[in-house]
Amino acid sequence: MFTRKLLLEDIDNESISLFGARQTGKSTLVKEKFPQAKYYDLLKSDVFERLFRAPWLFREELDMCLPNELIIVDEIQKVPQLLDEVHWLMHNRKLRFLLCGSSARKLKRCGANLLGGRAIREQLFPLVSAEIPDFNLLKAVNHGLLPQHYLSLNPQKKLQAYIGNYLQEEIMEEALLRNLRTFSRFLDIAALTSGEMVNYNNTAADCGVSSPTVKEYFSILEETMFGFFVPAFTKTVKRRIIQAPKFYMFDVGIANYLTKRKSLMPGTLDFGKAFEHLIIQELTAYLGYSFSEKTLSYWRTSNGYEVDAVLGNGDVAIEIKSCEEVQTRHLKGLKAFSEEHPNARLIAVSLDQNPRKMNEIEIYPAVEFLRKLWAGEIV
Repeated sequence: MFTRKLLLEDIDNESISLFGARQTGKSTLVKEKFPQAKYYDLLKSDVFERLFRAPWLFREELDMCLPNELIIVDEIQKVPQLLDEVHWLMHNRKLRFLLCGSSARKLKRCGANLLGGRAIREQLFPLVSAEIPDFNLLKAVNHGLLPQHYLSLNPQKKLQAYIGNYLQEEIMEEALLRNLRTFSRFLDIAALTSGEMVNYNNTAADCGVSSPTVKEYFSILEETMFGFFVPAFTKTVKRRIIQAPKFYMFDVGIANYLTKRKSLMPGTLDFGKAFEHLIIQELTAYLGYSFSEKTLSYWRTSNGYEVDAVLGNGDVAIEIKSCEEVQTRHLKGLKAFSEEHPNARLIAVSLDQNPRKMNEIEIYPAVEFLRKLWAGEIV
């Protein structure tokens, strides 16, 4: 139904580690692209039990494969010991592997063989607008872009199950921390502050834990693909800038559910937060799929000027406003940024009816902006 933007073209000559949050569609993608490949699904209890008990069976089963044959292993983090066998088979039998997982954290914690750069790392994000026929902006803002959630008429139960499975399978089952109740409380607070500057001390006070514990909790979210940091843009000319990063949940629908935001409509504060989150989510995916080598950051000065997204070394500055008509007062951040970076392309993304230009600032309706982004016309 969806044609994904991640092409996995390097698999013709290389092995790939494909990570992504649960239900982003990793299994569906690899099965559709490589239907003839030998496939190990470690979510199947019999496959898991056999290879967890005797990982050498994996090598013995593949020892007679032809050179350059492709092997897919899904949920590789469940049996990290297999990575030693993968390494041996890559080196001695010249096999190619596509290793899928939802978390690199367990692999790092248990000292697993990370293949020393022998496998290219890729990430699959939730759906993006360019992958969805008849993309519906309002639906995306409310439901998020995980395939099952976007397609659902009422995603609340699916979202509830998703959070429960995450806590059960990624956190408790993998023994990443001792106090699940405290982490669950932290998850709610992290969602409430999603898209805001990270303040470890304030979050720690709200959770009743130490600041180092909160830092570890954020690290867990990042390494289990449940969220991502957007750093501050630090190149400055004259204004003193804020350097704390922002943190976003990996999908706006997840943030909506945790913050109890429902039936979001334009004109409300909650819609504005979710709208900004969605645009940042799309920018992150576009850059993550290596359609551009530029990085994503945000810019904020100590006296309150802010730009929601800065691409590259100040090449493009983007302000995200959920209003139906951008006015001069909405563009103060972009104008301040242009004073320090006069060569920057200035863009406002909004709910305007049509594209227009206000002095040097380009104003695009959100759907038009996303179309231009994925057509390579923004960066």
